[in-house]
Amino acid sequence: MFVHNKRLQYTVRVAAPNPGLANLLLEQFGGPQGELAAACRYFTQAVGEDDPGRKDLLFDIATEELSHLEIIGSIVAMLNKGAKGQLAEAVESEAELYRSLTSGGNDSHTTALLYGGGPSLTNSAGVPWTSAYIDTIGEPTADLRSNIAAEARAKIVYERLINVTDDPGIKETLGFLMTREIAHQKSFEKALHSIQPNFPQGKLPGVPEFTSVYYNMSKGEDREEATRGPWNEGPEWTFIDDPQPAVDGGDGLATVGVSAEDVKVLQAMASRTASDTSVDPTTGADLGAGAAVA
Repeated sequence: MFVHNKRLQYTVRVAAPNPGLANLLLEQFGGPQGELAAACRYFTQAVGEDDPGRKDLLFDIATEELSHLEIIGSIVAMLNKGAKGQLAEAVESEAELYRSLTSGGNDSHTTALLYGGGPSLTNSAGVPWTSAYIDTIGEPTADLRSNIAAEARAKIVYERLINVTDDPGIKETLGFLMTREIAHQKSFEKALHSIQPNFPQGKLPGVPEFTSVYYNMSKGEDREEATRGPWNEGPEWTFIDDPQPAVDGGDGLATVGVSAEDVKVLQAMASRTASDTSVDPTTGADLGAGAAVA
């Protein structure tokens, strides 16, 4: 059961309306790295989780992400306060109103015009939120890693948003939200490593002859040597400088077993659709290029 507390998790102070900034902040409202996506990701994982500790963790963080969604939505609404009234009451001339909405080169019509100054479930480019942002797969050792990456991406977006505003109150609030992404990463890391072993993900081990092999698949014209590092050298790795098909020792050709009846049908189709390389007729491409008809 959810109960809404009318006070925000963090006190928000906005110095002045700024529709352009409101539009940018939608990235963390309805964008792929935003708070709604995070809340839905962790909530669905929690519902399907059998471990009581991880279940509580996921529900707690999902609920906090909803509170962060409320914070971002509140900032967007406050940044649009001026535009909301101006649009509703038409107090400015057309030219002045348009300039106010596009000040700073930022087209803020998404929040100001289409949604009346309120936050919309879109990203900053106006692309609607989609559940395709939720990448849960139902395996804790995979999902927790994905959660860690999602929190890291969200932190970077918050850093970028902090860099595009001079409003001290908004900077402070975004700094809090960014910091909570760090705390969530730490919690997910601890939960991941409380599962031992947690790599490789799932139950099945890898095929031993391919698990610790690095194939050098990047070739320059001068056959320059591959860059080596802990990701492809050392006692753990077998480095194959010039991998050739097929690495399993076969001939690299695809085969399929079909019945004798299917063989006859396939041969008939191949014969019917075979190319005659001795024929070179005038085609539409020739005619379109201006070739004369014989």
